[in-house]
Amino acid sequence: MLKGRHLIDPQDFTVEELEEIFQLAEEIIRSPEDFTHLCDGKVLGSLFFEPSTRTRLSFEAAMNRLGGRVIGFSEPGSSSVTKGENLPDTIRTVAAYTDIIAMRHPKEGAPKYSSLFCDVPLINAGDGGHQHPTQTLTDLLTIKVAKGNFSNLTIGLCGDLKFGRTVHSLIKAMSRYDNIRFILISPNELQTPEYIKTEILDKKSLDYVEVERLEEVIDKLDILYMTRVQKERFFNEADYIRLKDSYILDNAKLKLAKSDLIILHPLPRVNEISMEVDSDPRAWYFRQAKYGMFVRMALIAKLLGVK
Repeated sequence: MLKGRHLIDPQDFTVEELEEIFQLAEEIIRSPEDFTHLCDGKVLGSLFFEPSTRTRLSFEAAMNRLGGRVIGFSEPGSSSVTKGENLPDTIRTVAAYTDIIAMRHPKEGAPKYSSLFCDVPLINAGDGGHQHPTQTLTDLLTIKVAKGNFSNLTIGLCGDLKFGRTVHSLIKAMSRYDNIRFILISPNELQTPEYIKTEILDKKSLDYVEVERLEEVIDKLDILYMTRVQKERFFNEADYIRLKDSYILDNAKLKLAKSDLIILHPLPRVNEISMEVDSDPRAWYFRQAKYGMFVRMALIAKLLGVK
């Protein structure tokens, strides 16, 4: 069903198609040794026009664990881009050498544009502040493993909800499931953009509230998705000082939470989750990072059509 497709936006795939990916990812999690030769002879082009740790390495680890090989670059300085080569020519050339491409680019829309010139499946590995669909797949797989389904959940999104692309993508993705409630936790300066509220939440008549303090609502959450509050986003330093500790998750705040809460974070973190939380069984963010590799393994296999 997915063979030969591009993945540019999380909405490119239907709920049924996503479930197909998650089912394969869960099979891989249960028995990874059964998939070590699934992509023998296949080559992934890893094109990262800006720095990345988790996304790039998880794509490369995914292909290696499937038995395939990886070629590419981790920053544009080591490519012919420095000689003035245009993006379509780079894509056409790499597509001639590979079976599938994962691409990160600082310019919004670059992967979509590149897909017009690409004869092999192209995966958007992040384009500026726009989309990061495989992070959304990672988040969804983690929720599915932890909770068993995507319905009847209260999701708290905390921190920078204005500029956080992973937050916006997760809201869009989870809005397609039944009986989802969102609690949007942020300072006024970093509230969820109006277009997300009007085009997604209001348009679909979804249940949501906006609050400033995590402590007020943490006891209601099934999922807490943390993001970093950045000092540079505030015009008034006094407001930042007043609010910054409200968005640091520590053991004291967790005492108020449900025993089956799961804590997610797209990483990297700075100080928004205290390291003392890492040993709490409700901390899923490092498992989430590992599931990112498994879901990319499943995605690569599905787009290549290998069995």
